[in-house]
Amino acid sequence: MLVAMRSLDIDLIRTFVTVADRASMTEAARQRHLTQSAVSQQVARLEAQLGRQLFVRARGGLSLTAAGAQMLAKARQLLQLNDQIWDEMTGRRIEGPLRLGVPYDLVGATLTPALKSFAEAHPAVELSLFCRASPQLLVALAEGAVDIALVEELPSAAGGGECLRIEPLVWVGARGGSAWRKRPLPVSLVAETCAFRPAIIGALGGALGGAPSGAGTEWRTVFEGGNIEATMATVRSDLAVSAWLASTVPTELQILGQGEALPELPPFAINLYLPKQNVLPAAKAMAGHIRESLMRPALAA
Repeated sequence: MLVAMRSLDIDLIRTFVTVADRASMTEAARQRHLTQSAVSQQVARLEAQLGRQLFVRARGGLSLTAAGAQMLAKARQLLQLNDQIWDEMTGRRIEGPLRLGVPYDLVGATLTPALKSFAEAHPAVELSLFCRASPQLLVALAEGAVDIALVEELPSAAGGGECLRIEPLVWVGARGGSAWRKRPLPVSLVAETCAFRPAIIGALGGALGGAPSGAGTEWRTVFEGGNIEATMATVRSDLAVSAWLASTVPTELQILGQGEALPELPPFAINLYLPKQNVLPAAKAMAGHIRESLMRPALAA
């Protein structure tokens, strides 16, 4: 008795992952260089083959169903293995140096999964990290000092990068600490080049020592130097509060909520930038790993 072939179409799988990452047929079509109709048809074909619905429409776009969420991680693995085999067998193995520009606060848990998966998929690439504040990274990319960059920007200020995630900027303090109660509020600020600095000062009401009578929060600086480890040390020691992206807050620090009566901070986008021309194959590959890793948390059904 003949057994029906159970083969997945890699092209359909690639479209499925792209739609999941973008939460939009339109955005997926733009990334895949297809029409929206073609993307919709490919998703429908895959759903028909599997006999399962993979997406549902939600207020913010498309969301994965339980079956889609179950499939996504393995679909990524399948694409990674497919691309690795293709590169090796066709002599297109990606190798050589790659300079990744990234803000200091994203180097840890935020970027680790992407770096790990990229290193496993492309062991011949000599990856080096270039850590600077976001405005400096944009300059470095324009000058050719880095080959790809992750940049933190206000959503309204994005200058052509691909938005991977929007996160709240939050106040942080020592666990069980009391620095947030003090007035003037002791604040630990990073370097003047940091993208967060104007937003923090603006939320506090402007100039140092701003008036507390409705115009802002009276505050003072405890540390200004740009060293993220030193900034964290002042906060951990309960000498000051500071502001971090929610996903980057170290476990030893505490996110301060509305009960602490601190001014609201604006959200920030994590944007991916590639050179406008002569993009290295390794940079394109790294972009894919970063895109998949950073967009994954927003895709739960």
